[in-house]
Amino acid sequence: QVQLVESGGGLVQAGGSLRLSCTASGGIYNRNTMNWYRQAPGKPRDLVATITSGANTNYADSVKGRFTISRDNAKNTVYLQMNSLKPEDTAVYYCNTLLIWGQGTQVTVSS
Repeated sequence: QVQLVESGGGLVQAGGSLRLSCTASGGIYNRNTMNWYRQAPGKPRDLVATITSGANTNYADSVKGRFTISRDNAKNTVYLQMNSLKPEDTAVYYCNTLLIWGQGTQVTVSS
């Protein structure tokens, strides 16, 4: 069974940092583009960052220069390093590949 499990969310003050992790099981990880999305209350789920199997990356304009997506293929894990966090980054963050979603991890940034 293919699963994605996120971790690393929490409460942080504005300007702080967090690193999210997403570990994949089921044998598909290394061939797939991996994505991080986020969803704030009452808002749609938005794409935050993408990393291809060849480690090419892409970011939403709102996080460029602050967030970094990376992957460790030996650990079947993708990371999202989030720096200079702002209150508007508060959301549930989801890991995704193909049609598979993780359970989400809450990130709360206080002002």
